[in-house]
Amino acid sequence: MAGQDQSGIEWRPGDLPASIRFGDPYFSLDDGLAEARHVFLSGNDLPARLCPGFGVAELGFGTGLNMLALALVAKGLTGPIRFTSFEAYPLSAPEIARALTAFPEANMVAGPFLAAWAMGKRQFSLGALEVDVVIGDARETLPRWQGMADAWFLDGFSPARNPELWSPELLTEVGRHTMPGGSFATYTAAGHVRRSLIAAGFAVTRLSGHGRKRHMTAGRLEPRA
Repeated sequence: MAGQDQSGIEWRPGDLPASIRFGDPYFSLDDGLAEARHVFLSGNDLPARLCPGFGVAELGFGTGLNMLALALVAKGLTGPIRFTSFEAYPLSAPEIARALTAFPEANMVAGPFLAAWAMGKRQFSLGALEVDVVIGDARETLPRWQGMADAWFLDGFSPARNPELWSPELLTEVGRHTMPGGSFATYTAAGHVRRSLIAAGFAVTRLSGHGRKRHMTAGRLEPRA
């Protein structure tokens, strides 16, 4: 049944979690795991680029579905693959567990994540992944981050509903925290987002989107002068 809980989630038909704050679902109506694979994995040419020490960073952890999609393709790798995600409004372990029931394949590898999350851990191992979920406003936490990413998953709520996570200033920080030749991918093809990513130093490409979305965006960091 659809309904609300006290953490800011509205459960829409089919047990689809949506943010009351942003009025947007946490993943695609057209199979969230398939979207994660199409947009964030294929858009960053993963798993082909994965190797020990490779770093993935993400804006918008949500239910952890993108992380689980990455963990599935990293199975068998010796690792470590570094995964850092920035999240302002973390869900509880029961909320995440409920949302993941829609994705049996991801659910199969989610046990260590859910156990760590329920204990309040935001740094944990998941197969080949070494995960660090940074809690707080990314406009404050990303500039202070000492790491660098080889690939970015830009997965905030819709730019129209969550403009702070797509601001030119924050996307400049994304570029500043990207390794030479590093990449990004996002489900949105909004023109102002593409322009901000170009200004941040990326060569930007519009690609075919997932499901009902006609287009998505991906790109590589151009060599700095």
